[in-house]
Amino acid sequence: MPRIGEIFWTFLRLGLIAFGGPVAHLGYFRRWFVEERQWLGDEAYAQTLALCQMLPGPSSSQTGFAIGIHRGGLIGGIAAWTAFTLPSALIMIAIGMGITTLGEFAGAGWLQGLKLAAVAVVANALYGMARQLCPDLPRIGIAVVATLGASLLPNVGGQVAMIILGGLAALAFLDTPTTSTGGRLNVDISRRQGLVALGIFIAGLVILTLPGVSALWGVLYRSGALVFGGGHVVLPLLETGLVTPGLIDGDRFLAGYGAAQAIPGPIFTFGGYLGAQIMPNQALWAGLLAIVVIFLPGLLLVAGLLPFWSALSRFPPIRQALLGINAAVVGLIAAVLWDPILIQGIGGPMDALIALLALAGLALLRLPAWAVVAACALAGELVTRLPAGG
Repeated sequence: MPRIGEIFWTFLRLGLIAFGGPVAHLGYFRRWFVEERQWLGDEAYAQTLALCQMLPGPSSSQTGFAIGIHRGGLIGGIAAWTAFTLPSALIMIAIGMGITTLGEFAGAGWLQGLKLAAVAVVANALYGMARQLCPDLPRIGIAVVATLGASLLPNVGGQVAMIILGGLAALAFLDTPTTSTGGRLNVDISRRQGLVALGIFIAGLVILTLPGVSALWGVLYRSGALVFGGGHVVLPLLETGLVTPGLIDGDRFLAGYGAAQAIPGPIFTFGGYLGAQIMPNQALWAGLLAIVVIFLPGLLLVAGLLPFWSALSRFPPIRQALLGINAAVVGLIAAVLWDPILIQGIGGPMDALIALLALAGLALLRLPAWAVVAACALAGELVTRLPAGG
């Protein structure tokens, strides 16, 4: 299958250099696959983006998966996702195994520096998303309500309730966005196969919540199935499901999330770090399985809905509800930025200074995220080496 090999190799190279997070990934995709290789046209690419922005899950990985399907059918989609995810997956699993091996250094300065990097990255992402997704008073109000609701109900149920409330509020108070019709995607998936994919998606939600199934897998699958907005938005769901019940220490959770900002590829590979941390005796296999579990629901939704997308994309209430859902997501990120990221991450004036400088580097100087994370790790280590009282 020469075309499948081409898809795999192209996405593997992209996975090695795609720094900058989901928005940057979408820019890479357009340049590589629309402008340079002309695998699909602008209209088909826009249609793909519209579907993946509407669905829960990692939007950039879902977009790459859909491009692979467009180019080489379902096998092409799997090849695209595997290649794009593999580099960052292996790096995050290795970091998880390394921190476990160096467990006696859990309080080391570089780990504190990674936590401060997470403060800056999430704050910068929140600002950018708020500007784009909350441009008017109704959506600002939805975001504020979601922030308060997620703070008062700090669990997955509360977060899902805020997402639903945001969608209902949009239907009640916002205007329907204008319709934009685009070119057709090549989708070598039948409607029957799409229904099978959706059935597997629902079965996963049921099976992974049964008694006797490790909580890790259920949390990862639900996070991949319920999160709207991509990598940064998965943080509150994972924190609630894994840190609160004590499956992983909060410091190590934030350190791993900070490290995920410094590598290319999708942020959802943070799941590999979590698997390696929570199951250290089988770190490699647990990390790989964790990555499959957290990505699987989003990929199943793409495969399941692509055959129906032409009709769904013209349904006005879906587009209208999405406006409120996105605003609610901004509120969820604001809630988790306060607790646990700021409360647990900032331990004193020096920590606050490092985090502010990191935020300035991201927002004002437009420094790449990997450089800011590396600088925070170095700064954290240097601060711990300063003489006491000096």
